Amino acid sequence: MDDPRTAPAGPLGAGTGVLLIAVFTIATCGLIYELLAGTIASYLLGDSVTQFSTVIGAYLFSMGVGSYLSRHVRRDLLIRFIEIEILVGLVGGLSSPALFFAFAEVDAFRVVLYGWVFVTGVLVGLEIPFLIRILKDEFPLHDLVSRVLSLDYLGALAASLLFPLWLVPQVGLMRSSFVFGGLNVLVAVWTCHYFRRRHRRPRLTAQAYGALAVLGLGALFSDDLTAWSERRLYEDPVVLSRSSPYQRIVLTRGGDGVRLFLNGNLQFSTLDEYRYHEALVHPGLAAVAAPRRVLVLGGGDGMAVRELLKDERVEEVTLVDLDPMMTDIFRDHEAFATLNGHALRSPRVEIVNADAFVWLESNADRYDFIVVDFPDPRTYSLGKLYTTTFYRRLAGRLNTGGAAAIQSTSPLVSRRAFWCVVETVRAAGLHARPYHAPVPTFGEWGYVLASPEPLALSDAFPPGLRYLTPAVARSLFEFPADMAPVPVEVNQLNNQILVRYHAEGWQQYADGRPVTHP
Repeated sequence: MDDPRTAPAGPLGAGTGVLLIAVFTIATCGLIYELLAGTIASYLLGDSVTQFSTVIGAYLFSMGVGSYLSRHVRRDLLIRFIEIEILVGLVGGLSSPALFFAFAEVDAFRVVLYGWVFVTGVLVGLEIPFLIRILKDEFPLHDLVSRVLSLDYLGALAASLLFPLWLVPQVGLMRSSFVFGGLNVLVAVWTCHYFRRRHRRPRLTAQAYGALAVLGLGALFSDDLTAWSERRLYEDPVVLSRSSPYQRIVLTRGGDGVRLFLNGNLQFSTLDEYRYHEALVHPGLAAVAAPRRVLVLGGGDGMAVRELLKDERVEEVTLVDLDPMMTDIFRDHEAFATLNGHALRSPRVEIVNADAFVWLESNADRYDFIVVDFPDPRTYSLGKLYTTTFYRRLAGRLNTGGAAAIQSTSPLVSRRAFWCVVETVRAAGLHARPYHAPVPTFGEWGYVLASPEPLALSDAFPPGLRYLTPAVARSLFEFPADMAPVPVEVNQLNNQILVRYHAEGWQQYADGRPVTHP
């Protein structure tokens, strides 16, 4: 049986409503902290499915630990609840800056990540049991549980809608953690004032205000903290950073030029991006007799479009990229539009912001040449763009005599991933001609030419190329022994084996271990 001092003496009266509103607020905040941790882990470590799965699992487990531990608190529940709200607000509110700092400065980042998730989850797990015990004399048990849990679930719904639609693109991860930490502390402040005659702890109220001031200052200076944390993450000064609903876009400028990072992963360096894009576009484009209509999937930076426009035979280019923020930056921001030669402003170019996987299915147009320039298949959401399902849709959009050029990761570092792409293209009913090019920033990089019929290569390249020559182009289709084909499975929508191949190859490379292939 609980101690007589488990709940405040006498009915709570209107205070019942105050505490029920608190249930909704703390439920919203609790899920936001979980989403923040999962998103930051995905940005910094990649593989969003793994990161979200493990973060959610650890968070729910720690909430269970917190709920279990609540049974050992048997007195002064209202005071303990206020103290928990202050702690949750501080720990949850400081999660973004703490995790970004830890990634830049601490080798054992995963220990910090899951430690922070565990502490936050334990504190969040204490909240609802405390509130139920505080309110147990105000309602019949069945009514109390239904009210508290329904408000808890409504708060979770609010968080799940707010996070992707408003917080990430408009508020940002850093400011969001401070704002919702502040909401948790506001619950403590509100409870302190409303029940001041019951708890009689002026120092507790002062602590709540102190925590609120810390989080308020954090929210006020969150842009500076974000800039500081990104300076720690990137070698060169950050000249632009934006968060869209789909990714974190960062551009840096240093001695070797401008670099583009998406979710922390390098996409190009102006030092040598021309090598990558010339190799991606021109071997396939030259092999098509009349490439009047061209489609680019991905490549929102406009570099591939720039290369296409060098060929006067190209009359129209349709660029399909998921993220309008990406295409806007490289079309409208003068400093970055210059990098692609203002290609996205050309009257020959139409920009469509859509999911290429869905767009290919719904669009009936056909094209003479298609460039597939997606990021590497680090996650399952990207891996679907390398499946037999996707390549069959791609084949359906090619005209007779047409071809597609597909970026296909490194055949040296992630050899099985590269040949998996090749075999997946073939399994989709297309002829595949693999090739590779040295790009100093990335090393050996791989591509696949796909076509409905066998493709005869040509070296009729447009003038002005900086890297590709007829002799160089012919050499790209020769593979040395250490990049030769290896046995692989086909990447299908229901298995996504390519994501695993890619992760294993690049992890071995990052660890400095010899890249082995069974």
